[in-house]
Amino acid sequence: MIEKAGIPTVSVTMLEEVTRKVDPPRALFVDTPLGYPLGGLQDHEMRRRILEEALSLLTEQENLPLLRTFPLDAP
Repeated sequence: MIEKAGIPTVSVTMLEEVTRKVDPPRALFVDTPLGYPLGGLQDHEMRRRILEEALSLLTEQENLPLLRTFPLDAP
């Protein structure tokens, strides 16, 4: 409903196989422990990077649905 109204959405997911079944328009898969989609509580840099990557997906309008994997080892 939100997407049909012209408002893009993005999900941050830790369960890639479930996300593929749900098929959201835009999703960012992050391979972190369940309950910590943005990484460790004190890892502010990692949290910022994950949020920036997720927000960057909002501009994607073509080739949807889109499921991108966040590179945990990237700087």
